[in-house]
Amino acid sequence: MAPEQALQQQAPQRQGGTLVDLVDRILDKGLVINADITIDLVGVELLGIRIRAALASFETAAQYGLEFPSGTNLQTPAWKDAMEAKDTCPQCGKRMARTELIEQGCPWCGWISAEAMKA
Repeated sequence: MAPEQALQQQAPQRQGGTLVDLVDRILDKGLVINADITIDLVGVELLGIRIRAALASFETAAQYGLEFPSGTNLQTPAWKDAMEAKDTCPQCGKRMARTELIEQGCPWCGWISAEAMKA
């Protein structure tokens, strides 16, 4: 086998994706950064910095129990929608309210759950 062919076979393959896909995945799964930085001199701590940052959609943050800034109005329709349990359609992959998906099916692709077929 030629060296060029060996290199092509060993090269890592990248999955296709766009920046939008990356941001969507980060917001869906969440990203947490925890860092403790200390500067010591002869056993004496001179400086200590703690960094705690989270980047996630409100739905993901609420799911993991992250606290929201004080003054956040959790009674708005958007918050109530975010707090509702959601599921992914097994056919098209769109997310929607779990109860609606089970009881009525998916309005986007027409998938119908076994529970909806019984009714």
